[in-house]
Amino acid sequence: QATQEELKAAYRRLCMLYHPDKHRDPELKTQAERLFNLVHQAYEVLSDPQTRAIYDIYGRRGLEMEGWEVVERKRTPAEIREEFERLQREREERRLQQRTNPKGTISVGIDATDLFDRYDEEYEDVPGSSFPQIEINKMHISQSIEAPLTATDTAILSGNLSTQNGNGGGSINLALRRVTSAKGWGELEFGAGDLQGPLFGLKIFRNLTPRCFITTNCALQFSSRGIRPGLTTVLARNLDKNTMGYLQWGWGIQSAMNTSIVRDTKTSHFTVALQLGIPHSFMMVSYQHKFQDEDQTRVKGSLKTGFFGTIVEYGAERKISRHSILGATVSVGVPQGVSLKIKLNRASQTYFFPVHLTDQLLPSAVFYATVGPLVIYFAMHRLIIKPYLRAQKERELEKQRESTASDILQKKQEAEAAVRLMQESVRRIIEAEEARMGLIVVNAWYGKFVNDNSRKNEKVKVIDVTVPLQCLVKDSKLILTEASKAGLPGFYDPCVGEEKSLKVLYQFRGVLHQVMSADNEALRIPKQSHRIDADG
Repeated sequence: QATQEELKAAYRRLCMLYHPDKHRDPELKTQAERLFNLVHQAYEVLSDPQTRAIYDIYGRRGLEMEGWEVVERKRTPAEIREEFERLQREREERRLQQRTNPKGTISVGIDATDLFDRYDEEYEDVPGSSFPQIEINKMHISQSIEAPLTATDTAILSGNLSTQNGNGGGSINLALRRVTSAKGWGELEFGAGDLQGPLFGLKIFRNLTPRCFITTNCALQFSSRGIRPGLTTVLARNLDKNTMGYLQWGWGIQSAMNTSIVRDTKTSHFTVALQLGIPHSFMMVSYQHKFQDEDQTRVKGSLKTGFFGTIVEYGAERKISRHSILGATVSVGVPQGVSLKIKLNRASQTYFFPVHLTDQLLPSAVFYATVGPLVIYFAMHRLIIKPYLRAQKERELEKQRESTASDILQKKQEAEAAVRLMQESVRRIIEAEEARMGLIVVNAWYGKFVNDNSRKNEKVKVIDVTVPLQCLVKDSKLILTEASKAGLPGFYDPCVGEEKSLKVLYQFRGVLHQVMSADNEALRIPKQSHRIDADG
């Protein structure tokens, strides 16, 4: 966002600093020539509106691309950006054509009731009866893929397999979706399976107003008992910025009317729902709290009561890696009993393990279902997950260091050369600042600082930037913008891929000041708040 006047001022200042004629030493003269040429090249790029726009969008690689000479010189930076955005959209459309967006779910039901509902005296004479019997009593696998046909048409192929207590079956579905306008789309569905006959369905979505939409789904299910029609309609409306209201009506095998309100904010998710229908009528309230930590921890609870009984659920979920979220929920109900549900989301795949512990309300089952997963999680997190993530991060950092090693070495050499060339200018700046009791940088360090005791084993990686910072002082002021400080003259990145800070100890009006600034944080000194208390 720098103006042409600001560019010219910075160019003149750096030219005076790096001009070869100002240095008599042959080695310094050679280093000055190289840095002077780099400054001149940068100014040539940034002073021309067209090349500046290309650099802003593509970076250095864009300047090296062939073909820019055929672009009309009269094109403005805004037109160049518009052309770039058009190319981006075309590339995104090509990526869309190649994307299949696979989604899948694997559910494994486990019967562990023998842990709590066991009568030991009945099994005394049965071999191997000393161990509780834990069985897998049901499984469900579903998978779907999307195949974009055109910019508006998409084919969706899905299938599922289910088995329970030795009996099972499966089905396959094909859906064709067309986006008819910015306000809606329609979908045709065809399906078949061994448990049920052919299925034909139609689904329509339409935005009625900017705050209201409707979805209608009608289906015909063919079976040995005849044709079973079904119809479901959902009307939704934005009640405010974070709240949605839904009205749902379903007619068919399971007819019902449902109304719900969902409020979703940055820190919470709240749902209340009421359903009247056949065979189930119920009322449900749920709440989820979202912690603002890097692991995206969420704690949730819900109450559901109806003609089938009452169920209370509580649980938590947490991000355990870049693409994985692990969650556990305890379900306590009458007459359902106690269950533990474990869910792992890995990218677009979901793995679900419902474990049925007992048909009764046993305090011991509730206790172990609550405490057991917590103990196992914290043990795994400390012994397996945390070391694995730490090692993975180290591997990525090492890979990044290796790929940028030659570039960082060059930057380091340029920074060291720039510091040597700054010495004379810095000496004059210090003399002027001392005369007016102005701003003098006593010490300055840039890089990775370790202040936390939990990270005391990590290595401090900093460089001395006292001279470069003093060189930037003008009229007893130092102003740094919101950008990485590794790009400043005389700076380089001492720890690629890691968090960096700038620590400055300076003197102003004869009084010591100190400040610590994050790498991309703007900094203005001197400030009264930086003053070091003489009593401390």
